Amino acid sequence: MFFPRLILSTPNNTQLPQLVELDRMCLGGLWTKKGYQRELYSQNSSLLVLSMEFGSIIGCGCFWSILEEAHITLFMIHPDYQGQGLGQLLLHSLLKEAANCELERVTLEVGVYNSSAIAIYQKFGFKLAGRRKGYYQETGEDALILWRRGLNCPQFQESLSHWWLCISRRLSQYDLQLIE
Repeated sequence: MFFPRLILSTPNNTQLPQLVELDRMCLGGLWTKKGYQRELYSQNSSLLVLSMEFGSIIGCGCFWSILEEAHITLFMIHPDYQGQGLGQLLLHSLLKEAANCELERVTLEVGVYNSSAIAIYQKFGFKLAGRRKGYYQETGEDALILWRRGLNCPQFQESLSHWWLCISRRLSQYDLQLIE
């Protein structure tokens, strides 16, 4: 029996056109190829892609390291793959990477109407810190500012382990397997 296998990695230059297409599909074309290239080579940026083995990129997340903070700048899962736990897998990976970089907290902005993303963030302990009026220029939608503190606490490592067990179970429900 064949189980679809997932790969979580740093992208390479040949994958940039796929990233731009995924960005267009999920975020309306937020970043260009040049923007992704800049992130790929920036010392302050952590860019992760989730792809199918021998296939296309189905997710991407990025954060900037600013002093002791990780600022998630990008987070997307291909619409055909949403609802299978892949957003949780990607967020878990970003948080684990931020903790490995010895960052203390993480922040992000999310559209007030993006209820599925907000639910994932809350599941991972993000709390509301504020609101940016009219943050998204195209739609005029407000953004919620969410924070997660304590990445350097022992309890956070325990939470990462717990979340990983839940994510693994969820992936197996969809016959998905992560190649590590």
